Amino acid sequence: METRKLGRTGRDVGVVGLGAWQLGADWGVVNESDALGVLHAAIEGGVTFIDTADVYGDGRSERLVGQVLKSHEGLTVATKMGRRVEQVPENYNLDNFRAWNDRSRQNLGVDTIDLVQLHCPPTPVYSNDEVFDALDSMVDEGRIAAYGVSVETCAEALTAIARPNVASVQIILNAFRLKPLDEVLPAAAAAGVGIIARVPLASGLLSGKYDEHTTFSADDHRTYNRHGEAFDVGETFSGVDFTTGLAAVRRLMPWLSAGTTMSQFALRWILDQPGVSVVIPGARNPDQVAGNISAATIPPLTEDQLTAVRTTYDELIRPQIHDRW
Repeated sequence: METRKLGRTGRDVGVVGLGAWQLGADWGVVNESDALGVLHAAIEGGVTFIDTADVYGDGRSERLVGQVLKSHEGLTVATKMGRRVEQVPENYNLDNFRAWNDRSRQNLGVDTIDLVQLHCPPTPVYSNDEVFDALDSMVDEGRIAAYGVSVETCAEALTAIARPNVASVQIILNAFRLKPLDEVLPAAAAAGVGIIARVPLASGLLSGKYDEHTTFSADDHRTYNRHGEAFDVGETFSGVDFTTGLAAVRRLMPWLSAGTTMSQFALRWILDQPGVSVVIPGARNPDQVAGNISAATIPPLTEDQLTAVRTTYDELIRPQIHDRW
């Protein structure tokens, strides 16, 4: 698999990684055997970057990742912290960071975590010098090798990129979320900050497998967070109305190259954007893992295909969401 530098971490990672949210919770039931099968299939397929968080299944995802770390070398594992407490800026302090980090290191079975990211904290956190001084202390103490941020908005990303020791920014980027292309990706590239593209398939909308009759289980955020009831609505279908998303996918389908799936097309579009370090699709089974990985092997999209994505976005998606994040 093609590798790229992950920003200021200095690490080379495969361009298609694995997002491990689904292995913890919020996507319906994934039993432990299936979850480990996903992880092993990803690693055997060339994935070298795995992204998790302490809140995914209240540590379950981290613990599953920790199991595979015992038998595989050469992986870069990123986790996130901060969403297990009330979301007020004062909770983002060194004492809490150390406590959260102790738990994550235990879950992962490591002394030093490769990359720890603030997990979409309250906006004022990004402007607080003490927060980033505390993160620097975590590096000095050997608890973490590098730190980054996971953001909801482009404005938050730009504030973080200006910090001298932020290694990476994780942001929603897909064919339904083009705003980061305007300023965030160029600013990150200029600063040497890595871009981790999350929600790459818009919670499955960009897989092309859904229609008006598709339903999701009660414990799936695509059921219970359609309107932001549990967390930021942008994390579910990228904030796009489900019906509008279906219409947009149907408009893109004729642009697929022969033998290419909608998922591959959507992931390839992300990989074609200058400044992207790694994309982190999730998966529920090894077949989905293989399909995601294969996006790295297909040719870059043509100018006509890229234009089709832009036009579809401008006409259907932009009016709904562009100014929100």
